[in-house]
Amino acid sequence: MSYPLFSDEYFMNEALKEARKALEQEEVPVGAVVVIQNRIIARAHNMTQQLNDVTAHAEMIAITSAANYLGAKYLTDCTLFVTLEPCVMCAAALKWAQLGSLVFAASDPKEGFSRLKEQILHKKTVVLPGILEEEASTLLKDFFRNQRKNQS
Repeated sequence: MSYPLFSDEYFMNEALKEARKALEQEEVPVGAVVVIQNRIIARAHNMTQQLNDVTAHAEMIAITSAANYLGAKYLTDCTLFVTLEPCVMCAAALKWAQLGSLVFAASDPKEGFSRLKEQILHKKTVVLPGILEEEASTLLKDFFRNQRKNQS
């Protein structure tokens, strides 16, 4: 069976849909999708507030969902599209999952994995940053601006 070819922008837009779901639930708006053979096999968004779980990041939920779908713990043939650069915790989980490719939208200079000098992802993981960065950044900035406004 063949599938139509979709672009990185298409899949990142799907991750942005997940981020908007997180926003509706008053979560930090981060969304993720896992793709294999040009097909989405997992969708997730941040659920740390809803689950009262600091590890319930979109990437962590997506990894578990994709592994369950595949019936395997390694995601070597998969690409994770996520709207924000993964944190160190998520990057380490992606290493253990041996993720094939990581595509992220917005960089995270404060908490993102790339701020570390050591290589944290699996050595074979291909990284592509900046896909639909402006859309993802705007969503995050608006969320945090509203959070600060509501706290004052």
